[in-house]
Amino acid sequence: MDVRGKVAVITGGASGIGLATATRLADAGARLVLADIDAAALAPATAELSTRTDVIGVETDVSLRASVEDLAAAAFERFGTVDIAFFNAGVGTTGPTIEASHADWEWMLGVNLWGAIHGVEAFLPRMAEGGAGRHVIFTASFAGLVANADLGPYSVAKYGVVALAETLHREMRETGLAISVLCPMIVRTNIETSHRNRPASLGGPGAGRDVDFSDPSLAGSMITADDAAAVVLRGIQSPRLYLFTHQECRTMVARRFAKIDADFE
Repeated sequence: MDVRGKVAVITGGASGIGLATATRLADAGARLVLADIDAAALAPATAELSTRTDVIGVETDVSLRASVEDLAAAAFERFGTVDIAFFNAGVGTTGPTIEASHADWEWMLGVNLWGAIHGVEAFLPRMAEGGAGRHVIFTASFAGLVANADLGPYSVAKYGVVALAETLHREMRETGLAISVLCPMIVRTNIETSHRNRPASLGGPGAGRDVDFSDPSLAGSMITADDAAAVVLRGIQSPRLYLFTHQECRTMVARRFAKIDADFE
């Protein structure tokens, strides 16, 4: 895909991988719809990118279907089309799975999995009608391919995102709509402080524990959000299903499937 002139919607677009991808797309000539729950971050991000391209910012809570439907309405009203949808918004928490509260589960699944599902409901019917030349990308995680200790609710959500992308990849072949899933290891973003946006109804900012990237049990080197954004942009320009940011995860993914294969014996 030549992204010049294309319209890209990015959730979680005011920081981290979302903002870095938006910046790269803007520099490549794409027009943008930035969505984020954090209004204080969304305003300056939208203002900065407006010096590079045509962009609107839409405050969005991806865990709420109505909010994502409003995002889709704003995008189609402003630009008439959506060529790229990057369902990227995500949050993280850590701790033993048996100690996770029901609110932890609701928050993790609401943002990380239902956010992707709501994106499918709100955007894909119209994007699929447009035929070839459109692309949907989901941000999952290495934890959506290989489970990590102390990331139970997060891993469950991200496994679901991978399954969603894999299913759509099969179903959308005849439409020409490309589907990709980003599976990064550790990326320097704001996810380690994602409790700042945890709603009061699910415990608020003081509930649960943010992900600690200094924890030695979390495998992989740390890369920048722009490093991850470069992978996303290459994946849009030359579509493939799985987008990997860390070469070192290859051995661990292979080991998982070798274990599965061995248990058939």
